[in-house]
Amino acid sequence: MWQYWFTLAFINKIGWLAIQLMGFFFMTVFMFALATPYHQWTLPDNRIGFMIMYSFTFFFANFGPNATTFLVPTEIFPVQLRLTCLGIYAAAGKAGSLVDAFGFVHAVDGIGVKKTLITLGVTNFFGIVFIFLVPELKGHSPEEISGEHEEDNAAELRTVPV
Repeated sequence: MWQYWFTLAFINKIGWLAIQLMGFFFMTVFMFALATPYHQWTLPDNRIGFMIMYSFTFFFANFGPNATTFLVPTEIFPVQLRLTCLGIYAAAGKAGSLVDAFGFVHAVDGIGVKKTLITLGVTNFFGIVFIFLVPELKGHSPEEISGEHEEDNAAELRTVPV
């Protein structure tokens, strides 16, 4: 929970895009750091180190994508579509969490912990790549970016009798 407060402290200073990139980047790094020498982490002396590394992964998941997931849809969707798109966005996020929660257990049973961690690292890397497809509005509304206000003003001027 405190990770969300950490995000709130920095969201206006560095922006949600930087926070998401940082979150996905460090989750990728930590997943590969856990997966690559996985047999070393299973030794009794290294289990505390494994938990610390995994805790950092958890921190960056909550500081990055988990916290900003609630902010992005309110910023990128136009007002007329915002509630519908926000509902679809939220449902897709919940479905992804469901797949992740059950899929992780089955992946560990099927391919092992090391390969599952590598798969999660690759998935996090794709998060880095795909986040560049979402525009950061930097305080402007979607209507301002698209020029929708200008079109509305022009339409009003055309309908005013002279």
